[in-house]
Amino acid sequence: MFDLDLWREIFQSINKNRTRSLLSGFTIAFAILLFTILFGIANGLQNTFKDAFVDDAKNSIVIRTGRTTKAHNGLQAGRWIRLKNEDFSFLDEAYKDKIQYLTARIYKNVNASYKNESNNYTLRAVHPDHQFLEKTLVKKGRYINQNDLKHKTKVAVIGRLVEEDLFIKTEATGKYINLSGVQYKVVGVFNDDGGDNEERLIYIPVTTAQLIYGNNDYIDQINIGYNPKLNYNQAIGFGNDLTKELKKRFNIARDDQRAIRVMNMAEATKSIDSMMVGLGIIILVIGFGTLIAGVVGISNIMIFIVKERTKEIGIRKALGASPKSIVSIILIEAILITAIAGYMGLLIGFGVLKLVGPSLETYFIKDPSVSNALVFGATMTLIIAGAIAGYVPAKRASKIKPIIALRND
Repeated sequence: MFDLDLWREIFQSINKNRTRSLLSGFTIAFAILLFTILFGIANGLQNTFKDAFVDDAKNSIVIRTGRTTKAHNGLQAGRWIRLKNEDFSFLDEAYKDKIQYLTARIYKNVNASYKNESNNYTLRAVHPDHQFLEKTLVKKGRYINQNDLKHKTKVAVIGRLVEEDLFIKTEATGKYINLSGVQYKVVGVFNDDGGDNEERLIYIPVTTAQLIYGNNDYIDQINIGYNPKLNYNQAIGFGNDLTKELKKRFNIARDDQRAIRVMNMAEATKSIDSMMVGLGIIILVIGFGTLIAGVVGISNIMIFIVKERTKEIGIRKALGASPKSIVSIILIEAILITAIAGYMGLLIGFGVLKLVGPSLETYFIKDPSVSNALVFGATMTLIIAGAIAGYVPAKRASKIKPIIALRND
């Protein structure tokens, strides 16, 4: 049953000892505030890394080529290395067990037009697996398939913004789009979480591009999705094997860094994960250190409060108050101060993160925030600590004989 007199007495005690109550509350509020900000910043860094790779598969390897910088096996420096279909097929056969997805890319700049609307876009000629490596989300129609490759069909899959630019009053699927003088049938429209630039792309089959733009078998780069069963070290080793094999295949010096460039997401992901683990440990240590400091602070204050109220406790016992009622008053007061102060620290922490969040993007901290469950857990830790800190000395004081308590200095 709700005891109004008990709560009135508690609030009177808090009001009577404002300085003491404020000091107790400040210790707790500051601990929760610092805890919230630290974990918010850590989550902001994680959000930055997630957004950086949001539209690319985490298990991707990109193979690009350039000019040789060193002479090798009687061949002069400055040779331009170009990938071909046979290189694509070689990788597919040689590393079949380590490859989940495989696609080539050919880049072209085209002028796209439909009726009276036109604009310039980047065209990518790809294989069907490209959809999974680029995390392309088809919202209308379909993506490029094997039948398109086999028959070298003139079909195109366009980004959402390309459709908005050119097909203002109609849907694009099923219509024909003119790409620098060549008619392609639009078979699909896609979304991409990578942003506007990714949604202003046009995809066509690799074989079609090779036929129309040069009648050759050249490709600009090869994208691989390695088997997700490979761990980081195995994936990095796979990338190194690819580099060695391709350098051997093209007669490139082993220390030539520009002729064959293999960008392995496993290396970046491993580094980021290691950094985030280290950062997480540091923040955990600091965060929980702050909570411990708060626990120690509230404990010391509660011990002082009980000592200060020893005479009051003696009077209560002399008037017939039970030990349970004495403990309850001090315990509820400790919990109340801790809960209110913890909630205030939480609100201030969230407010600070929301206020400074946009400016922190300059420092690669995006949308700093912290889960309610985590902060609630930290607050509950302090409340429990406050309860224990109040209970132990209160229980000890409740056992003191009234005459001894009244004589206490």
